[in-house]
Amino acid sequence: MVKAVLDAGVVVTGAGGGIGAALARRFAAEGARVVVNDLDADKAKAVAEEIGGTAVPGDASAIVADARDALGGTVDVYCANAGVAFEDGAADGPLDERTWSLSWDVNVMAHVRAAHELLPGWLERGGGRFVSTVSAAGLLTMIGAPSYSVTKHGAYAFAEWLSLTYRHRGLKVHAICPQGVRTDMLAATGSAGDLVLHPTAIAPEAVADALFRGIEEDRFLILPHPEVAGFYQARAGDPDRWLAGMNHLQRTWEETR
Repeated sequence: MVKAVLDAGVVVTGAGGGIGAALARRFAAEGARVVVNDLDADKAKAVAEEIGGTAVPGDASAIVADARDALGGTVDVYCANAGVAFEDGAADGPLDERTWSLSWDVNVMAHVRAAHELLPGWLERGGGRFVSTVSAAGLLTMIGAPSYSVTKHGAYAFAEWLSLTYRHRGLKVHAICPQGVRTDMLAATGSAGDLVLHPTAIAPEAVADALFRGIEEDRFLILPHPEVAGFYQARAGDPDRWLAGMNHLQRTWEETR
């Protein structure tokens, strides 16, 4: 058992399946009391019943108060996991107002709203844990998916800001940045995901394992695909060379579509 989460009140958004469900199961197995959130009420209920948790369905941006009540008044760990992804990088440009608006709201602002609700209590108590499911796209980028890439960069930046601002006041922050994970969302990446993500895709449970190693080691950046560290270093060390390589990948994708 990981002492940091034993009997903790945990909220996992987007937990009706995929990474969220894997996180909810793992927290419950470690002795936490878990609120399972999802827009799909039936999926949230099914996972909650499986793990002995509590279902609080609805928009992830607006469930903190109800989740807090379900946990007896205190949220110890908040997993901002709900997310959306689109293949919206068409050849004629990246502008699709609907996908940009929805991506920004779910992938970034839901995290900001949750933190706004949770921080006063955490800072008063001198402790809390915020887990942000970002993506390797938040450190790098993803061909064919501009709204996803940009908003995941935003989610990562917000997690960084939370950590640097409040770590001396007891806040623990973890940013999970996997590449491909075998979930329904992977299918939403379309042909670009087939080219880039499917070959090294991992199970959702592997992401949960990586998070718990990070919690035990008190690490901010969680890389379920360790090779992402090298890609991130290459991007920072020689941006032009990295961009040239990514453009080569882009052209390969265009040729196969």
